[in-house]
Amino acid sequence: MRLTTVLCSTASAVSALVLLSACSNSGTTATSSDTPLVGVDYPRSDTDFWNSYIKYTPEYAKELGLSLKTTNSQNDVAKLTANAQTFISQGVKGLAMAPQDTAAIAPTLAQLEAKKISVVTVDTRPDSGKVYMVVRADNRAYGEKACQYLGTKLAGKGKVVMLQGDLASINGRDRTEAFNDCMKKNYPGITVLGEATNWDGAVAAQKLQTDLTAHPDIKGVYMQSSFALSGTLQVLKQKGLLVGPEDAKHVFVVSNDGIPEELKSIAEGKIDATVSQPADLYAKYALYYLKAAMDGKTFKPGKTDHDSTIVQVRDGLLEDQLAAPLVTADGGTYGGVPSLKSTDTSLWGNNLG
Repeated sequence: MRLTTVLCSTASAVSALVLLSACSNSGTTATSSDTPLVGVDYPRSDTDFWNSYIKYTPEYAKELGLSLKTTNSQNDVAKLTANAQTFISQGVKGLAMAPQDTAAIAPTLAQLEAKKISVVTVDTRPDSGKVYMVVRADNRAYGEKACQYLGTKLAGKGKVVMLQGDLASINGRDRTEAFNDCMKKNYPGITVLGEATNWDGAVAAQKLQTDLTAHPDIKGVYMQSSFALSGTLQVLKQKGLLVGPEDAKHVFVVSNDGIPEELKSIAEGKIDATVSQPADLYAKYALYYLKAAMDGKTFKPGKTDHDSTIVQVRDGLLEDQLAAPLVTADGGTYGGVPSLKSTDTSLWGNNLG
Protein backbone atom coordinates (compact mmCIF):
# COMPACT_ATOMS: atom_id res chain seq x y z
CA MET A 1 0.00 0.00 0.00
CA ARG A 2 1.36 3.41 -0.94
CA LEU A 3 0.71 6.24 1.54
CA THR A 4 -0.63 9.53 0.23
CA THR A 5 1.91 12.32 0.59
CA VAL A 6 0.49 15.15 2.63
CA LEU A 7 2.03 18.61 3.03
CA CYS A 8 1.26 20.33 6.33
CA SER A 9 2.48 23.91 6.43
CA THR A 10 2.93 26.20 9.47
CA ALA A 11 4.83 29.28 10.39
CA SER A 12 7.50 27.63 12.50
CA ALA A 13 9.81 24.73 11.67
CA VAL A 14 9.05 22.99 14.97
CA SER A 15 5.29 23.24 14.46
CA ALA A 16 5.66 22.02 10.89
CA LEU A 17 7.48 18.91 12.07
CA VAL A 18 4.77 18.13 14.63
CA LEU A 19 1.95 18.66 12.13
CA LEU A 20 3.65 16.62 9.43
CA SER A 21 3.99 13.72 11.86
CA ALA A 22 0.30 13.99 12.76
CA CYS A 23 -0.76 14.04 9.11
CA SER A 24 1.33 11.04 8.17
CA ASN A 25 -0.31 8.89 10.84
CA SER A 26 -3.94 10.02 10.72
CA GLY A 27 -5.28 8.06 7.76
CA THR A 28 -6.26 11.30 6.03
CA THR A 29 -5.36 13.46 3.10
CA ALA A 30 -4.98 17.18 3.68
CA THR A 31 -8.20 18.98 4.51
CA SER A 32 -9.17 22.56 3.88
CA SER A 33 -12.34 24.58 4.19
CA ASP A 34 -13.03 24.48 0.44
CA THR A 35 -12.62 20.71 -0.15
CA PRO A 36 -15.45 18.35 0.85
CA LEU A 37 -14.55 15.83 3.53
CA VAL A 38 -15.47 12.21 2.87
CA GLY A 39 -14.74 8.95 4.61
CA VAL A 40 -13.84 5.57 3.18
CA ASP A 41 -13.90 2.40 5.23
CA TYR A 42 -11.69 -0.29 3.76
CA PRO A 43 -13.28 -3.70 4.36
CA ARG A 44 -10.00 -5.59 4.77
CA SER A 45 -6.31 -5.45 3.86
CA ASP A 46 -5.42 -9.12 3.71
CA THR A 47 -6.03 -9.70 -0.01
CA ASP A 48 -4.29 -8.35 -3.09
CA PHE A 49 -7.60 -7.12 -4.48
CA TRP A 50 -8.49 -4.95 -1.51
CA ASN A 51 -4.93 -3.73 -1.11
CA SER A 52 -5.17 -2.55 -4.71
CA TYR A 53 -8.43 -0.74 -3.90
CA ILE A 54 -6.71 0.87 -0.91
CA LYS A 55 -3.91 2.06 -3.17
CA TYR A 56 -6.24 3.64 -5.71
CA THR A 57 -8.54 5.43 -3.24
CA PRO A 58 -6.31 8.38 -2.19
CA GLU A 59 -5.22 8.85 -5.81
CA TYR A 60 -8.81 9.34 -6.97
CA ALA A 61 -9.69 11.46 -3.94
CA LYS A 62 -6.96 13.87 -4.94
CA GLU A 63 -8.07 13.78 -8.58
CA LEU A 64 -11.66 14.62 -7.59
CA GLY A 65 -10.67 17.34 -5.13
CA LEU A 66 -11.88 15.54 -2.02
CA SER A 67 -10.40 15.50 1.46
CA LEU A 68 -10.23 11.96 2.77
CA LYS A 69 -10.37 10.10 6.07
CA THR A 70 -10.03 6.32 6.11
CA THR A 71 -10.55 3.38 8.44
CA ASN A 72 -10.29 -0.41 8.08
CA SER A 73 -13.06 -2.62 9.47
CA GLN A 74 -11.10 -5.85 8.91
CA ASN A 75 -14.10 -7.88 7.75
CA ASP A 76 -15.92 -7.17 11.04
CA VAL A 77 -19.31 -5.47 10.93
CA ALA A 78 -18.95 -4.37 14.57
CA LYS A 79 -15.75 -2.51 13.66
CA LEU A 80 -17.49 -1.01 10.65
CA THR A 81 -20.25 0.28 12.91
CA ALA A 82 -17.69 1.79 15.27
CA ASN A 83 -15.80 3.32 12.35
CA ALA A 84 -19.02 4.92 11.12
CA GLN A 85 -19.40 6.61 14.53
CA THR A 86 -15.88 7.96 14.17
CA PHE A 87 -16.66 9.36 10.74
CA ILE A 88 -19.82 11.03 12.08
CA SER A 89 -17.80 12.71 14.84
CA GLN A 90 -15.25 13.89 12.27
CA GLY A 91 -17.94 15.63 10.24
CA VAL A 92 -17.71 13.73 6.96
CA LYS A 93 -20.32 14.64 4.35
CA GLY A 94 -20.20 11.29 2.58
CA LEU A 95 -19.05 7.75 3.35
CA ALA A 96 -18.00 4.85 1.11
CA MET A 97 -18.01 1.37 2.60
CA ALA A 98 -17.97 -2.25 1.52
CA PRO A 99 -19.95 -4.13 4.20
CA GLN A 100 -19.11 -7.82 4.07
CA ASP A 101 -22.17 -8.74 6.15
CA THR A 102 -24.83 -7.15 3.99
CA ALA A 103 -27.71 -7.83 6.39
CA ALA A 104 -26.17 -6.54 9.63
CA ILE A 105 -25.27 -3.10 8.24
CA ALA A 106 -28.89 -1.84 8.11
CA PRO A 107 -28.95 -0.03 11.51
CA THR A 108 -25.74 1.83 10.66
CA LEU A 109 -27.18 2.94 7.32
CA ALA A 110 -30.28 4.23 9.09
CA GLN A 111 -28.14 6.27 11.48
CA LEU A 112 -26.08 7.76 8.65
CA GLU A 113 -29.27 8.66 6.79
CA ALA A 114 -30.58 10.43 9.89
CA LYS A 115 -27.34 12.43 10.03
CA LYS A 116 -27.78 13.34 6.32
CA ILE A 117 -24.50 11.62 5.42
CA SER A 118 -24.60 10.20 1.90
CA VAL A 119 -23.46 6.58 1.60
CA VAL A 120 -22.04 4.68 -1.36
CA THR A 121 -21.44 0.96 -0.97
CA VAL A 122 -18.68 -0.66 -2.98
CA ASP A 123 -18.60 -4.27 -4.21
CA THR A 124 -21.50 -5.27 -1.96
CA ARG A 125 -25.16 -4.27 -1.85
CA PRO A 126 -26.95 -3.98 1.51
CA ASP A 127 -29.89 -6.32 1.97
CA SER A 128 -31.92 -3.39 3.29
CA GLY A 129 -31.38 0.28 4.02
CA LYS A 130 -30.85 3.38 1.95
CA VAL A 131 -27.66 4.30 0.08
CA TYR A 132 -27.07 6.90 -2.61
CA MET A 133 -25.49 4.42 -5.03
CA VAL A 134 -24.09 0.91 -5.10
CA VAL A 135 -20.87 0.62 -7.09
CA ARG A 136 -20.50 -2.97 -8.08
CA ALA A 137 -20.12 -5.32 -11.00
CA ASP A 138 -22.80 -7.86 -11.90
CA ASN A 139 -21.83 -10.67 -9.55
CA ARG A 140 -24.29 -13.10 -11.08
CA ALA A 141 -22.40 -12.60 -14.33
CA TYR A 142 -19.22 -13.65 -12.50
CA GLY A 143 -20.73 -17.03 -11.69
CA GLU A 144 -22.20 -17.43 -15.18
CA LYS A 145 -18.91 -16.61 -16.92
CA ALA A 146 -17.01 -19.09 -14.74
CA CYS A 147 -19.66 -21.71 -15.48
CA GLN A 148 -19.54 -21.17 -19.25
CA TYR A 149 -15.75 -21.38 -19.28
CA LEU A 150 -15.54 -24.57 -17.22
CA GLY A 151 -18.52 -26.12 -18.97
CA THR A 152 -16.87 -25.56 -22.34
CA LYS A 153 -13.47 -26.84 -21.25
CA LEU A 154 -14.95 -29.96 -19.64
CA ALA A 155 -17.23 -30.58 -22.63
CA GLY A 156 -20.20 -30.69 -20.27
CA LYS A 157 -19.04 -33.66 -18.20
CA GLY A 158 -17.17 -34.29 -14.94
CA LYS A 159 -16.83 -32.79 -11.47
CA VAL A 160 -15.92 -29.28 -10.35
CA VAL A 161 -15.34 -27.72 -6.95
CA MET A 162 -16.78 -24.29 -6.22
CA LEU A 163 -14.88 -22.52 -3.43
CA GLN A 164 -17.60 -20.17 -2.27
CA GLY A 165 -17.16 -16.93 -0.42
CA ASP A 166 -19.39 -15.99 2.50
CA LEU A 167 -23.08 -16.66 1.91
CA ALA A 168 -23.88 -13.86 4.38
CA SER A 169 -22.61 -11.60 1.59
CA ILE A 170 -24.72 -10.77 -1.46
CA ASN A 171 -21.59 -11.44 -3.54
CA GLY A 172 -21.19 -14.97 -2.26
CA ARG A 173 -24.87 -15.66 -2.81
CA ASP A 174 -24.97 -14.14 -6.30
CA ARG A 175 -21.88 -15.98 -7.54
CA THR A 176 -22.99 -19.28 -6.02
CA GLU A 177 -26.57 -19.17 -7.27
CA ALA A 178 -25.60 -18.06 -10.78
CA PHE A 179 -22.91 -20.72 -11.12
CA ASN A 180 -25.27 -23.45 -9.95
CA ASP A 181 -28.16 -22.21 -12.11
CA CYS A 182 -25.95 -22.03 -15.21
CA MET A 183 -24.53 -25.51 -14.65
CA LYS A 184 -27.97 -27.01 -14.11
CA LYS A 185 -29.36 -25.38 -17.23
CA ASN A 186 -26.44 -25.69 -19.64
CA TYR A 187 -24.19 -28.48 -18.34
CA PRO A 188 -26.34 -30.99 -16.40
CA GLY A 189 -23.60 -33.61 -16.85
CA ILE A 190 -21.27 -31.68 -14.54
CA THR A 191 -21.43 -32.30 -10.78
CA VAL A 192 -20.74 -29.23 -8.63
CA LEU A 193 -19.20 -29.70 -5.17
CA GLY A 194 -19.96 -26.47 -3.30
CA GLU A 195 -17.68 -25.55 -0.39
CA ALA A 196 -18.38 -22.61 1.92
CA THR A 197 -15.11 -20.88 2.89
CA ASN A 198 -16.09 -17.49 4.39
CA TRP A 199 -13.51 -15.88 2.06
CA ASP A 200 -10.78 -17.67 4.03
CA GLY A 201 -7.86 -19.01 1.97
CA ALA A 202 -6.79 -21.61 4.53
CA VAL A 203 -10.31 -23.02 4.76
CA ALA A 204 -10.56 -23.11 0.97
CA ALA A 205 -7.26 -25.01 0.64
CA GLN A 206 -8.26 -27.57 3.27
CA LYS A 207 -11.63 -28.23 1.67
CA LEU A 208 -10.14 -28.48 -1.82
CA GLN A 209 -7.60 -31.00 -0.56
CA THR A 210 -10.36 -33.07 1.04
CA ASP A 211 -12.43 -33.00 -2.14
CA LEU A 212 -9.51 -34.01 -4.36
CA THR A 213 -8.77 -36.93 -2.05
CA ALA A 214 -12.38 -38.11 -2.09
CA HIS A 215 -12.89 -37.35 -5.79
CA PRO A 216 -9.59 -37.74 -7.67
CA ASP A 217 -11.49 -37.25 -10.95
CA ILE A 218 -12.23 -33.57 -10.24
CA LYS A 219 -11.35 -31.57 -13.37
CA GLY A 220 -12.37 -28.02 -12.50
CA VAL A 221 -12.23 -25.43 -9.72
CA TYR A 222 -14.13 -22.17 -9.45
CA MET A 223 -12.62 -19.83 -6.85
CA GLN A 224 -15.07 -17.03 -6.09
CA SER A 225 -12.19 -14.71 -5.26
CA SER A 226 -8.41 -14.59 -5.48
CA PHE A 227 -8.28 -15.21 -1.71
CA ALA A 228 -8.03 -18.90 -2.62
CA LEU A 229 -5.33 -18.59 -5.30
CA SER A 230 -2.21 -19.38 -3.29
CA GLY A 231 -3.76 -22.30 -1.42
CA THR A 232 -5.30 -23.78 -4.56
CA LEU A 233 -1.97 -23.73 -6.40
CA GLN A 234 -0.25 -25.31 -3.40
CA VAL A 235 -2.82 -28.12 -3.15
CA LEU A 236 -2.67 -28.84 -6.87
CA LYS A 237 1.12 -28.96 -6.70
CA GLN A 238 1.03 -31.38 -3.75
CA LYS A 239 -1.34 -33.62 -5.69
CA GLY A 240 0.86 -33.54 -8.80
CA LEU A 241 -1.88 -31.71 -10.70
CA LEU A 242 -0.20 -28.34 -11.24
CA VAL A 243 0.55 -29.04 -14.89
CA GLY A 244 -0.10 -27.13 -18.10
CA PRO A 245 -3.44 -27.25 -19.94
CA GLU A 246 -1.96 -29.53 -22.59
CA ASP A 247 -1.44 -32.26 -19.96
CA ALA A 248 -4.31 -34.73 -19.39
CA LYS A 249 -3.92 -34.28 -15.60
CA HIS A 250 -4.61 -30.55 -15.79
CA VAL A 251 -7.37 -29.23 -13.55
CA PHE A 252 -9.04 -26.16 -15.05
CA VAL A 253 -9.17 -23.27 -12.58
CA VAL A 254 -11.24 -20.09 -12.87
CA SER A 255 -10.76 -17.28 -10.37
CA ASN A 256 -12.37 -13.92 -9.67
CA ASP A 257 -10.66 -10.53 -9.23
CA GLY A 258 -8.03 -9.98 -11.94
CA ILE A 259 -5.11 -9.28 -9.61
CA PRO A 260 -1.61 -9.28 -11.16
CA GLU A 261 -0.78 -12.70 -9.71
CA GLU A 262 -3.83 -14.22 -11.40
CA LEU A 263 -2.88 -12.74 -14.77
CA LYS A 264 0.66 -14.05 -14.33
CA SER A 265 -0.65 -17.51 -13.39
CA ILE A 266 -2.85 -17.58 -16.50
CA ALA A 267 0.13 -16.71 -18.70
CA GLU A 268 2.15 -19.48 -17.02
CA GLY A 269 -0.64 -22.05 -17.47
CA LYS A 270 -1.13 -22.56 -13.73
CA ILE A 271 -4.73 -21.36 -13.81
CA ASP A 272 -6.91 -20.82 -16.84
CA ALA A 273 -9.19 -17.83 -16.41
CA THR A 274 -10.42 -15.10 -14.13
CA VAL A 275 -13.13 -12.47 -14.13
CA SER A 276 -11.48 -9.08 -13.72
CA GLN A 277 -13.21 -7.17 -10.94
CA PRO A 278 -12.31 -3.48 -11.38
CA ALA A 279 -10.50 -2.44 -8.19
CA ASP A 280 -9.48 0.85 -9.80
CA LEU A 281 -12.98 1.74 -10.94
CA TYR A 282 -14.49 0.74 -7.60
CA ALA A 283 -12.30 3.39 -5.95
CA LYS A 284 -12.91 5.98 -8.66
CA TYR A 285 -16.68 5.73 -8.86
CA ALA A 286 -17.26 5.32 -5.13
CA LEU A 287 -15.72 8.76 -4.71
CA TYR A 288 -17.33 10.09 -7.89
CA TYR A 289 -20.79 9.29 -6.56
CA LEU A 290 -20.02 10.71 -3.11
CA LYS A 291 -19.07 13.97 -4.76
CA ALA A 292 -22.18 13.82 -6.94
CA ALA A 293 -24.35 13.31 -3.84
CA MET A 294 -22.82 16.37 -2.16
CA ASP A 295 -23.38 18.35 -5.37
CA GLY A 296 -27.08 17.41 -5.34
CA LYS A 297 -27.00 15.32 -8.52
CA THR A 298 -29.44 12.51 -9.23
CA PHE A 299 -29.23 9.47 -11.51
CA LYS A 300 -31.62 7.20 -13.37
CA PRO A 301 -31.34 3.63 -14.66
CA GLY A 302 -29.61 3.29 -18.01
CA LYS A 303 -26.25 3.33 -19.76
CA THR A 304 -23.51 5.55 -18.35
CA ASP A 305 -20.64 7.40 -20.01
CA HIS A 306 -18.11 4.96 -18.50
CA ASP A 307 -19.13 1.65 -20.13
CA SER A 308 -21.49 0.52 -17.39
CA THR A 309 -25.20 0.31 -16.71
CA ILE A 310 -27.13 1.73 -13.76
CA VAL A 311 -29.94 -0.60 -12.72
CA GLN A 312 -32.66 -0.24 -10.10
CA VAL A 313 -32.29 -3.29 -7.89
CA ARG A 314 -35.21 -2.36 -5.64
CA ASP A 315 -37.38 0.65 -4.97
CA GLY A 316 -35.13 3.64 -4.30
CA LEU A 317 -31.84 1.77 -4.74
CA LEU A 318 -29.62 2.18 -7.79
CA GLU A 319 -26.57 0.10 -8.67
CA ASP A 320 -23.88 1.10 -11.17
CA GLN A 321 -22.78 -2.24 -12.61
CA LEU A 322 -19.24 -1.77 -13.90
CA ALA A 323 -17.72 -3.91 -16.63
CA ALA A 324 -15.96 -7.12 -15.47
CA PRO A 325 -14.60 -9.16 -18.39
CA LEU A 326 -13.66 -12.82 -18.53
CA VAL A 327 -9.88 -13.14 -18.96
CA THR A 328 -8.11 -16.12 -20.54
CA ALA A 329 -4.78 -16.95 -22.13
CA ASP A 330 -6.10 -16.93 -25.68
CA GLY A 331 -8.85 -14.30 -25.56
CA GLY A 332 -11.34 -16.79 -26.99
CA THR A 333 -15.10 -17.12 -26.63
CA TYR A 334 -16.51 -19.74 -24.25
CA GLY A 335 -20.16 -20.69 -24.17
CA GLY A 336 -20.91 -17.46 -25.99
CA VAL A 337 -18.87 -15.39 -23.51
CA PRO A 338 -16.00 -13.40 -25.08
CA SER A 339 -12.78 -12.98 -23.11
CA LEU A 340 -9.76 -10.69 -23.04
CA LYS A 341 -6.22 -12.01 -23.21
CA SER A 342 -4.40 -12.00 -19.90
CA THR A 343 -1.78 -9.69 -21.43
CA ASP A 344 -4.35 -7.04 -22.45
CA THR A 345 -3.07 -3.65 -21.33
CA SER A 346 -6.58 -2.40 -20.58
CA LEU A 347 -6.75 -4.69 -17.52
CA TRP A 348 -6.04 -2.89 -14.26
CA GLY A 349 -4.02 -5.89 -13.07
CA ASN A 350 -1.51 -5.19 -15.84
CA ASN A 351 -1.17 -1.54 -14.84
CA LEU A 352 -0.71 -1.73 -11.10
CA GLY A 353 2.57 -0.03 -10.37
